[in-house]
Amino acid sequence: MPRYEVVLFDADHTLFDFDRAEREALRQTLEEAGLPADGETEARYLSINRALWNRLDRGEVRREWLVVERFAALLRALGRTGDAAALNRAYLDHLGEGSYLLPGAQALCRALAPRCTLAIVTNGVARAQRRRFEASPLNGLIPWLFISEELGASKPDPAFFAPVLRTLGNPDPRRVLMVGDNLLADIQGGIQAGLDTAWYNPGRLPGDPAIVPTWEVDGYAALQALILKEEKNNI
Repeated sequence: MPRYEVVLFDADHTLFDFDRAEREALRQTLEEAGLPADGETEARYLSINRALWNRLDRGEVRREWLVVERFAALLRALGRTGDAAALNRAYLDHLGEGSYLLPGAQALCRALAPRCTLAIVTNGVARAQRRRFEASPLNGLIPWLFISEELGASKPDPAFFAPVLRTLGNPDPRRVLMVGDNLLADIQGGIQAGLDTAWYNPGRLPGDPAIVPTWEVDGYAALQALILKEEKNNI
């Protein structure tokens, strides 16, 4: 029997190569709008977008405002005028085409799927996330996709996790593992929901003493061993 019967995976930067999908979607969106699609503009957008998503994780802003404001702020930074809402719609459509996985993600899920119930839990925008998931090889391995926009609450709010666990049949929380790369949204969210957590930290970034995961792993091999109780001494 595996150590955990249910594994909740964050999507982006945990299983999906969001950086690649984001870069390609942004370039296409900017080119179509006649805006500069260069490295400087990309860096500006990424800085704006990252700051806004951090505010969302802290509960300071709403997603509906964020997804438009990121392009409105970019237009202001470029000294341009335009329809920020239309830019966002185009970007999300292109983003939905980017169902790239991180190397080894499919093999990990293939190894876990016969022995665990797998689910993806994401704060991403439903317009893009469902298309990306359905077009990816994980669609045949992971039966559940929970998106905050559809649940009415975002990680780390316990109100996000409550309907997830209810839908999964209210499993013993001691047998549920939340896996993600974001300390606040994923790890603090799992802690507040009473779950064990695994911080997926392949870059070996410094932690936060205020948010202590149950486990920390720097790769899929260690994560698989942890979940399936394999080679416990090497974790």
